[in-house]
Amino acid sequence: MPKMPKMTITRQMVLGAFLEAPDREFYGLELMNTTGLASGTIYPILGWLDALGWVESRHEDPEVGIREKRPTRRYYRLTADGLKSGRAAMAKAHRSNRPAPWWLRRTGDAL
Repeated sequence: MPKMPKMTITRQMVLGAFLEAPDREFYGLELMNTTGLASGTIYPILGWLDALGWVESRHEDPEVGIREKRPTRRYYRLTADGLKSGRAAMAKAHRSNRPAPWWLRRTGDAL
């Protein structure tokens, strides 16, 4: 069984956003707004999640960004393994008498 990765508070915040909406794609600025974290924190965490295989990414069609007069976005989506392993990692990080954090309470799934 692979070792569970270290779940820092900031990693939990980003992973929690994905777990709250597991079928949704996010781009960096959305995650910054959702978590309140800066880009210098968000993007390394996204790279870490990608290296674990917990998220996958894609670039949007450049024509969309041109049409909307903004940079092309890179979208991130939770993988099936990310959903399963992410929930397990979050549950392990929060096993105590404290109430579950908001991102575990709202997933709608028992752990």
